[in-house]
Parts: sequence; structure tokens; C-alpha cells
Amino acid sequence: MTQLRIKELLGRANLILDKGFHFLPGFVMIKSSEMEAILDRIDASIPEDIKEAESILRRREEIQLEAQQRAERIIMDARNEAEKILSESELLNQVQREAERIREQVLSECQELRDNTIEEAKQIKIQAEDEAHRTKEGAQNYAEQILNNIENDLSQLHTIVKNGQLYLEKLKTDNNTAEYLQQPRYEQQEDYTTMNYQ
Repeated sequence: MTQLRIKELLGRANLILDKGFHFLPGFVMIKSSEMEAILDRIDASIPEDIKEAESILRRREEIQLEAQQRAERIIMDARNEAEKILSESELLNQVQREAERIREQVLSECQELRDNTIEEAKQIKIQAEDEAHRTKEGAQNYAEQILNNIENDLSQLHTIVKNGQLYLEKLKTDNNTAEYLQQPRYEQQEDYTTMNYQ
């Protein structure tokens, strides 16, 4: 159930990427709030696997306890019935010994079944924790990759904008130089009023 929910959330994350603004080949701009919301929901769904494993462990322990109690009741009923039916002490002793043997056997089997169930539940819990850890780690790596890609895109855009600004500044400087060179030049004229004539 949780794995399906996580896969659905990852599918939504891919959908957000598909709907993002494609401004360069291989680069997508998305809303960080939408991606963060998806990642938060993935992180929130991970502990449910662990809770589910713990619930299974508790339920199996309850089943084992019920089985043990039922076995004890069966043995007690059998012993009571034997006491009613058997009147001779030797036969009664034999029945009691057999009942005790059966009781010990049932308790032993119940204990073995309980141990196996607990071990199995522990394995399920460990697997669930590992799966949850891998899912969370994968989601974090995926988000980190997306953010790195966005950072690279922004860096490239910054470079493009900076180069454009430098180019416009160069054009402005070239235009000012051309206007200055096109202004008329006046040659210095001689002052004939102060010249001496011989």
C-alpha cells in the first residue's frame, strides 16, 4: 500500500517536471514549492511501513498467546475429564503423566512457533525499514539532482545575461566613440592683426 503511494508521489514529481518550463534542451524550470510538497509527502509516508511491521509483530504475538492459552485450556479440560472417568489411581497417574507430556509438547511447539513468528516479524520490520530508507534516500538524491540541474540552469542564465550586458555596454561605448569622431574639427587660424609686415 505504501509502496504504491510512494510510486504515485514519484509519478507526480515526474509530472511536475514534464509540465515545467523548458527553456534550454535538457533544462526545466519548476516551482520549488510543488516539488517540496511532493518530497514532504513521500517522507511522511515512509514511517507507515515501520508501523505496519510493528503491528504485524504485535498481532502475531497475540495469536501465539491465544494459542498457548487455548492449549492450556484443552489440557485442563482433558485432565478434568480424565479425573471424572478414571477411578483407579494407577490409571489416573498414567493419564496425568500423558497429559503432562502432551502439555509440555504443546507448550514447546507454541514457544517454537512464537519464536519463529517473532523472528519473521523482525525480518519484515528490517526489510520495511531498509525499503523505507532506500526510498527516502532515492527521493532525496532525485531532489538533489533536480536542484543541482536548476542551479546549473540559473548559472548559465546568469552568464548569458552578464554577456548581454557587456555586449550592450560595448555597443554604447562604440557609438559614443563614433559620434565623437564625426564632430567637425576647426583648425587654429592665424591672427593677422599682430603680424609685422616688412
